[in-house]
Formats: sequence, C-alpha cells, structure tokens
Amino acid sequence: MSNQVESGARRVKVAYLTNAYPSVSHTFIRRELVELERQLGEVARFSIRRTPYALVDPEDAKENDKTFHVLAQPPARWARALVRTGLRKPLATARGLLTAIRLGVNSQRGLARHAAYFGEALLLLDEMRERGIEHVHVHFGTNPAAVAQIVCSMGGPSYSFTVHGPDEFDAPLGLSLGSKIAASAFVVAISDYCAAQLRRWTAPEHWDKIRVVHCTVGPEFFEEARPIDPASRALVCVGRLSAQKGHLLLVEGFADAVRRGADAELVLVGDGELRADIERAAEQLGVRNRVRITGWCGGAQVRAELLAGRALVLPSFAEGLPMVIMEAFALGRPVLSTYVAGIPELVVPGKNGWLVPAGSRPAIADAILEIMRTPVADLERMAEHGRDLVRARHYTPTETAKLAQHIRDTRPKPP
Repeated sequence: MSNQVESGARRVKVAYLTNAYPSVSHTFIRRELVELERQLGEVARFSIRRTPYALVDPEDAKENDKTFHVLAQPPARWARALVRTGLRKPLATARGLLTAIRLGVNSQRGLARHAAYFGEALLLLDEMRERGIEHVHVHFGTNPAAVAQIVCSMGGPSYSFTVHGPDEFDAPLGLSLGSKIAASAFVVAISDYCAAQLRRWTAPEHWDKIRVVHCTVGPEFFEEARPIDPASRALVCVGRLSAQKGHLLLVEGFADAVRRGADAELVLVGDGELRADIERAAEQLGVRNRVRITGWCGGAQVRAELLAGRALVLPSFAEGLPMVIMEAFALGRPVLSTYVAGIPELVVPGKNGWLVPAGSRPAIADAILEIMRTPVADLERMAEHGRDLVRARHYTPTETAKLAQHIRDTRPKPP
C-alpha cells in the first residue's frame, strides 16, 4: 500500500460524514481524515450539525470552515435540493423514504426522527452529486450511518462506517445495525472486541464486510514524550464528564486511597453534564482541594496535563477503545483502566498498567495506592511497553493506509 496520493489511475472521490464535526472530543477523526486526504487526495467534509462545544483547538477551527453542516444550510438550499433531487427523481425518492420508514419502525427514535433523516439525506444527496462524491465514510453507527444508508438507497454514493461503541452496542436493534452493515460497502471495527459485537448483530454472509482498523495517535504524542517527574503526584483522567466514564466512582475510590495514605492529586481534563455532581462529591468526601477540573482543553493542553501526571486513570463503565489510552502510552505514561470492551487488548496488567473490574470502588483505591507506591523507574518501563504496542498497532499512516485500501476497493472492477 502506498502512503502517497494515487497517481495514474483515477482516484475515488471521497467524503466523510459525522454527526458533529469538528468537535473537541473527535480529534482522532480529524487526524484520520487529514492522513486519508494525504493518501487519497481531497476528502469532502460533511456533518449533520455543528458541535455544541467551543472549538478551543485552532486546527478544529480550520476544519470547521471546510465542513458542510447540513442543519446550518439556509432554506433556499433545502428548497433547491427538494426540487432537483426530491421531485425530479420520484422513484429514487420513494426508495429513500421507504428505507427511512423501515429504519424508523425498528428504532427507539421513531418515524418522525427518521423523516428528518430522510430530509437530511435529500440535501446531502444533492450536494454530493454536485461535488461528484463516489464514496462516503461515516464515523459512528448511529444517525449519520442511517442518513448515509438512505442516501445510498436513492442512488447516491456507496458508504462505509466506523463503529466505536459503546452507543452502538447499547441499542443494536434500535439502531438497525444489521441493516446498515448489509447495505454498506464495508464496516470498520476499531478493535477485535468491536468486530465480535458486530458479528452478533449481522448475518454470517455479511461478516466479510467487517474490517478491523484501529484508531491512531499522531506523531506529536511520540515526539513530545518525556520521563515522569519523580515529584509528580498527579493522576490524570481525560474525557467528557458523563455517567459512562465513571468519574463519580473514581472520586470515591480516590478519596478512599487518600484516607489510606496516598499523597495524590486527581486532575479531570474535560467538562460535561456531571461536573456539578463531581464537585459536590469531592467536597463531601473531603478531597475537593485535591481534585482539579480543567474544563475543555485543546490538544496541546491535554498533552501537557498528561505529561505532568504520574499515570492516566480511566475507570469507565462502558467504552469502545479510548483514544486517550493510546495517547497516554505514546507520551510515556502507564494506564489504570477497567476490564471493558477493547481496553484489555491494549492495557496489559503488570506489563503496562492496571485493570480493575468496572464499578469496583475498592479496586480503584487499591490500584491508586499501588501507582503511588511504584517507583518511577518501574512506571517508565511499563509506559515503554505501552508505547511499543501503540506504535505497532495505532500508528496513523499504517492504519489509515488500511482504510484507504478498503475505500479503493469500493470502485467497480474493470470488465
């Protein structure tokens, strides 16, 4: 596989579609997209909506200017799509509407929401035809994949999509995951665990569409790696402050460890709906002066917080395979996480980190105490093991080259 833009043979015109792009929590999509563009040529950016979060990273701001946001388009653009694509091609439009109805009947979101997806698909189909798009790659198997399936059913470009979890695994029937896979050119799983879950919800004749392509970290993480400061007492957790990430239990386990003698600080990098609850819990547990919440950060600040820490802690209840684990290893920090989804494929207890049962407050406290008591030289050796794994499995050019080849393979074979 070449890592250079194709020459000679005609290139496939590719687009990316996501629910909200760019977004503070989706820098891995930007990284993959930019590398794919380097390998395949220009990639069009499409997003259903704008992110609700402030774009604190300058690179995200640049991406925002390049992105076609469906719900931000003026009424005149919707009207043009309705006339050019909806009314002039009634049979194709009927197929799209029928696809939306079939998806909506099985979905918890209902027919009304899928009628909206049908409208979004009409606009996207019109815009993609105007740009000559031949294949669309979607991130997440939720509503953007439904929209891509409706577009395809109306004679639009073929599509593929990446499944991350855990949202897709929480409602595979309601999301019509099997139908989306069957209608796709291929589907990407980010881990072997993810691929196994996809096989649960699609017929065996479609298993050959499932391809494992890992998410990746950029070279800046390896380049900025530095030794752990022996004086560091910081344990760093990166992620949206939401129920599935386990922050409240982390604060409880952290407080237990402090009461048992751990001289540590907990840094929560991110923001979200549980911030007030977390702050209240830290106050009630007597560790508010040891818990710091940064709010949303750009990529450079996230890396700075990880580098200032002793280890990454991520006690998630549900996951796919968190990007921040790869980032922490690349920067030279060991990881404490849970036996959830694809995490054990990367975090190996005793080798590069600690794994605890999800939901176990005592296990979190025990692991925190062990991290704080482990000599820095041993932490460095663990981090090196993790860095080697990330370099082998999650290197951006090589993993993106796999995706690029899968996309190339969607082109019709010459007679």
